[in-house]
Amino acid sequence: MKNTMEYNGYVGSVELSEEDGIFFGKVLGIRSLISYEGENYKELRDDFHTAVDDYLEMCKEEHIEPEKAYKGSFNIRISPELHKRLAIYAIEHQTTLNSYVAETLEKAVK
Repeated sequence: MKNTMEYNGYVGSVELSEEDGIFFGKVLGIRSLISYEGENYKELRDDFHTAVDDYLEMCKEEHIEPEKAYKGSFNIRISPELHKRLAIYAIEHQTTLNSYVAETLEKAVK
């Protein structure tokens, strides 16, 4: 089962409140809070689309740049020894550390 959905470049969560009998979610990967809900999948999806569209329209009206989810950079904390080994490996294989890590992560999620 997939617990996310995508629309217009944004990823939203899909959750269920058994107590209230509704589905709900929020847009992931940005600081702004964009939430939505529905009594079934179609209502949830439609409210997600409307919430994203409303957010983009509000940004346009207020002349602000909409936040982009998953910009392509993130920090990772590893041991100095692993950092050193990865850097040496990348140099030995005539690539950058960034390229090597990106390729490795790409393989991991395929």
